[in-house]
Amino acid sequence: QVQLVESGGGLVQAGGSLRLSCTASGRTFSSYTMAWFRQAPGKEREFAAGISWGGARTDAADSVKGRFTISRDNAKNTVYLQMNGLKPEDTAVYYCAASSKIITREERLYDSWGPGTQVIVSS
Repeated sequence: QVQLVESGGGLVQAGGSLRLSCTASGRTFSSYTMAWFRQAPGKEREFAAGISWGGARTDAADSVKGRFTISRDNAKNTVYLQMNGLKPEDTAVYYCAASSKIITREERLYDSWGPGTQVIVSS
């Protein structure tokens, strides 16, 4: 397992942008599939975007496709989520997660989780 810490959340107006970062401890970061999940108030946690260990493959939920971009820098043990065109419905706690499996949207297959970072989008 790796230890994960997210940063970059905050309050932004609708239409604005934020970039979330997730930094991992440990020397095996590059062997993990990484993903961002989010949990809106009163809702279940849901998959937002994922990236393969080398960065060649990505996946994104339909609700964020075309607006959010996931990327990673293995030299810095960091995965990013660039969020553009933010909407009030993007308001949620965003979690970074690591999996030893290939890219998956299945929450149960992620072994390590960060504590989360809050994103609030005002209308």
